[in-house]
Amino acid sequence: MDAKDVIKDVQNGNFKPFYVVYGKDRYRMEQFIDLVKNKVFTDEEQGMGIIKFDTSETPLEEIVLEAESPSFFLDKKLIIVRDSSIMCAAIKESNKIEHHADSLLKYMEYPLESSIIVFAVYAEKLDERKKLVKQMKERRCVVHFPELDHNQLKQWLTKLAGDQGRSMQVEGAELLISRVGVSMQQLSQELNKLCLHVGDGGKITEELVAQLTTTTVEEDVFALVDAIVNIKLTPALSMYRQLLIRKEEPIKLVALIARQLRMMLQIKELEQHHYSPQQMAGILGAHPYSVKLAAEKARHYEIKQLALLLSSLADLDYGMKTGQVDKALGLELYILSLGSTYRMQFSHR
Repeated sequence: MDAKDVIKDVQNGNFKPFYVVYGKDRYRMEQFIDLVKNKVFTDEEQGMGIIKFDTSETPLEEIVLEAESPSFFLDKKLIIVRDSSIMCAAIKESNKIEHHADSLLKYMEYPLESSIIVFAVYAEKLDERKKLVKQMKERRCVVHFPELDHNQLKQWLTKLAGDQGRSMQVEGAELLISRVGVSMQQLSQELNKLCLHVGDGGKITEELVAQLTTTTVEEDVFALVDAIVNIKLTPALSMYRQLLIRKEEPIKLVALIARQLRMMLQIKELEQHHYSPQQMAGILGAHPYSVKLAAEKARHYEIKQLALLLSSLADLDYGMKTGQVDKALGLELYILSLGSTYRMQFSHR
């Protein structure tokens, strides 16, 4: 069943006796469960009206028995079940408890009107072979919450800002996703901070996101790569030393620098075949925003230049890993050597 339809029903006070929510998007699953809680009970009632179970600790029969027992103090009872074995393929650690699905199947025929059971399955797929899953699907009780894609996340952030009386630039949303990742919980927290900063009617721009959110190691490495490719030795060394102060491992930094150079090189080759940025992101298995930035940077450099830098970096990586080159000093000397090695070769740029 489509999540929007289920949410609309709940908002209107129309409840089903069962819900099976599943998928990788824990944030929206938990938001849905919170919606059910808040629509069924007041804040004061939630302590008495909500019972929680975990199928890794409690047999299904006990959960059904609780559902069959009417609430003495409230009109309804909400039973939230974290499930890792009944609706999906059982996880080995959860197999210690034996569950009898027949008890729930029998209860489903005549469920108690005052009881609502929500099964939360934190998995991308349910086990379609199980009779219980088939019965839940037939009753239109199953709700899937897949992870949102890049464009959906941008739309969601824009809407979330709008709901708080703020506006958000698409570029700002892109940068926030690039820095925070795809976790909706973390994105929501960071967006709330930005909304608080700009105030009612404020605008969240790319510049503001850049100022108020922390850069990732990948972003700092991207800036370092830019300085390296442009033979800007003083800024490159300063950036490298800052990364060392932050306890970043030189071998890890070499790998990240190599990845950025490789991406820029691959992008230049893919552009020759007229691939779009979205297509390139799929081929490279990279974040669309990272590909967009790399594509913008790659246009200023030659394939030969990037290939030479990548080749010399591979030699440095080998020297570090075999102990022939001191890790911290090796990358610093590599940056210093670029002035004499590449300035003459690419002085025509």
